[in-house]
Amino acid sequence: MSLTDSGVLDAARAWIAQDPDEETRDELAALITTAEAGSDDALADLHSRFDTRLAFGTAGLRGEIAAGPNRMNRVLVAQAAAGLASYLLDTVNGQVPSVVIGYDGRKNSAVFARDTAELMAGAGVRAILLSRLLATPVLAFAVRHLDVSAGVMVTASHNPPNDNGYKVYLGGEDHGSQIVPPTDAEIAERILRAAAGSITDLPRSQAYELAPESVVEAYVAATASVAHAGVPATPVRVVYTAMHGVGWETASRVFHAAGFPAPAVVAEQIEPDPAFPTVAFPNPEEPGAMDLAYATARSVNAELVIANDPDADRLAVAIPDTASDAGYRRLSGNEVGSLLGWRAAEHASVAAAPDSGPTGTLACSIVSSPALKAVADAYGLDFEDTLTGFKWVSRAPGLIYGYEEALGYLVNPATVRDKDGISAAVAFLDLANSLKAEGLTIADQLDRFSARFGHFASDQISLRVTDLADIDRIMAGLRQAPPAELGGVRVAQIDDLEGGFGALPPSDVLRIMLEDGSRVMVRPSGTEPKLKFYIDASSTVGTVEERRAAAESRVRELGDGIRSLIA
Repeated sequence: MSLTDSGVLDAARAWIAQDPDEETRDELAALITTAEAGSDDALADLHSRFDTRLAFGTAGLRGEIAAGPNRMNRVLVAQAAAGLASYLLDTVNGQVPSVVIGYDGRKNSAVFARDTAELMAGAGVRAILLSRLLATPVLAFAVRHLDVSAGVMVTASHNPPNDNGYKVYLGGEDHGSQIVPPTDAEIAERILRAAAGSITDLPRSQAYELAPESVVEAYVAATASVAHAGVPATPVRVVYTAMHGVGWETASRVFHAAGFPAPAVVAEQIEPDPAFPTVAFPNPEEPGAMDLAYATARSVNAELVIANDPDADRLAVAIPDTASDAGYRRLSGNEVGSLLGWRAAEHASVAAAPDSGPTGTLACSIVSSPALKAVADAYGLDFEDTLTGFKWVSRAPGLIYGYEEALGYLVNPATVRDKDGISAAVAFLDLANSLKAEGLTIADQLDRFSARFGHFASDQISLRVTDLADIDRIMAGLRQAPPAELGGVRVAQIDDLEGGFGALPPSDVLRIMLEDGSRVMVRPSGTEPKLKFYIDASSTVGTVEERRAAAESRVRELGDGIRSLIA
């Protein structure tokens, strides 16, 4: 609900009175002064900050660092910490609730984490702060390792440099997974109660604990154990980049513990830097983000490029490709996910009792490739598709492996219930080295996958908007007047997940199935102002080359059809 002009000025002044951050106080004071002098732009900026607030949901909080309730700042974080503390005190029975808090190298991450620790301790929650900036998977691991009630990770993952965020995990019966409904709404309600007062009235305490180094050591040991194959006499030559994030300190220790030789590193990107100076967006999926890694790879003739995003919960992989100007090609999330899924199925098969087949579940998000189901079917494993996000993937019953196409992989669910770019890197390096011992490459393994399971091609179209209402309008239009055909093929059925579908909870997603077996998924992005279209097609006919050509041609045709539809 929009505030009046005088109301928004009053709200901004009240905000300054409780804001402990000099930078955001000064920023807001200058904005008030400019607005009072008659600037429409300054007034509009104030309305943007104060007419609404960042919504706390299953992804926690994420937004630009600035003053106001619709931005990330110390006031909003204090309100979130107070709300989460209230929830834990109300719901954890028979013991003092506990929380472990981690943070990455982004601007204000350490400040937000310390604020959370002090407020939790002040509220009567046992608070444990990780002793330094560390990767998100270490925090996710610590929730289970320390057997605490909840975890908080301060990170905006691969968002733009001036963003930050607040992710919440739950222990106990949730086994360290991120929150899902209705927990998010219950916490959000308590956050709003805290926001009704001033954060200056919230009790704080320095009586929080620092987590021992043994937590990191236990993560390193557990993650190194993901490697099974051993290292050949001539191991794969690898380049690693941390994308200016926090991954390298932990990843380097894990690689050493797993027996892998130290990779060549992208020196310009190896240390944490909240400015992310060498990339426009610190996301390995973005054009140009891997350019320095490719240059380093060319200089050492690398056979594999490994990249973590800034909080190291995602993994990107690139392999040599003479057809590319860079000399390397980044594999899609579906390609990496399918290969790691095949690896997981093989390990389950080897571990199975002689008189029974492999057991367990392979899982992926509904917008990821159908390739993983083909693997599960071939090995007699269970398969589950889930809503997007590892808060859902990680909860699949009997999970032995899960992934989503946005470069997220869960290869060791016994220890971490979230995507983990470091353990996924270990699994992929293990695969690449085992293949090299056979005289094969990752490119060969992709061909072997297509030969055994069929070739699965995927693409994604993202429609960025300036007005979020445009996304609602397009989704409503697709529901009211659904397409009868796409890319020259008739639509067989459309599944609307808005009210839930089968075992899937409600979600703003459309699944368009075509008569030739291809598929288009449509959903708004959960973290960016984008509408996303996920395209999948496959072929099991002919040679590997013929299968690839048929599937990729079908994906292109569907892409053209979607562009025409939304033009």
